[in-house]
Amino acid sequence: MEKDPAAGQQVTDTGTAGVVGRPILFFPAAVLVGLVLDRLLPLPFAIPEADGVPWIVAGSLILIGLALFAAGVRNFSRAATPLPTNQPARVLVTTGIYRWTRNPIYLGFFLIYGGIGVAAQSPWVLILTLPLAITVRYGVVAREEAYLERRFGDAYLDYKQRVRRWL
Repeated sequence: MEKDPAAGQQVTDTGTAGVVGRPILFFPAAVLVGLVLDRLLPLPFAIPEADGVPWIVAGSLILIGLALFAAGVRNFSRAATPLPTNQPARVLVTTGIYRWTRNPIYLGFFLIYGGIGVAAQSPWVLILTLPLAITVRYGVVAREEAYLERRFGDAYLDYKQRVRRWL
């Protein structure tokens, strides 16, 4: 065990979270697959185009998603801990947006993704939200949570008790 000077707590060096892939690549890949499926197997889009409703919905989702993403990245940057999941966490970030959600970056990605699906009027992009969510939840978030528990012990367990995973 080593002493983490930034958090003032003991941490165990356990490498990285060992996630199934780079989460930042899952979202654009799902958009591309959805757009290809729209061409190959077209489905009707459920939101009517009247009065620019899809654009208002899409714009709102994208803006809120960008704000969550930016807030999460800013907190990681201020804590001087790496954002990529293939690098070890230096500090357990629990301030800023992380006081309300343990996963603001992924939540932001999902909102941006949904906004793109609505803006593109792509039923397949929206349908692929479910397999994408399952992949992120179990292939990324669950592995990150187990890693953070090993790395930060009781400090992470206390944080998990106080702050919800998503909202």
